[in-house]
Amino acid sequence: MNTFFIIFLGIPAIEIFFLIKIGGKIGALNTISLIFLTAIVGIYYARLQGLKTLRSGVTSLYQNKAPIYEIISGASIAVAAVLLIIPGFFTDTIGFLLLIPFSRNILFKIALKNKNMDKKKEEEKIIDGEIINKDKDEL
Repeated sequence: MNTFFIIFLGIPAIEIFFLIKIGGKIGALNTISLIFLTAIVGIYYARLQGLKTLRSGVTSLYQNKAPIYEIISGASIAVAAVLLIIPGFFTDTIGFLLLIPFSRNILFKIALKNKNMDKKKEEEKIIDGEIINKDKDEL
């Protein structure tokens, strides 16, 4: 099955499940208020983290360093902001995990570790060799 199709159907189903469960426990009005509160707090925090990342990127540029971490952080903060705007508790949880620098670093390390494992697998397939030409070059 197509991954996009699974995500397209799976995430709303998870969101509806959590909304019904939490709404049954705390009430409908409290659930709606909590959704708005997480969106407002999340967007505010995303703005603060985005500005901090932007300052860090400019500092890296002044030091003649490539701001690769800042670019990845900025992209993850943008994704987190979109996830926090979408109403629901599952997307809010993922959005807040992407906003918090500590958990974002852990996610980056996991992603880079998997990428390094793929590179190691590719390196195992490479065979080094040397060509020896016994014929003399004629000019």
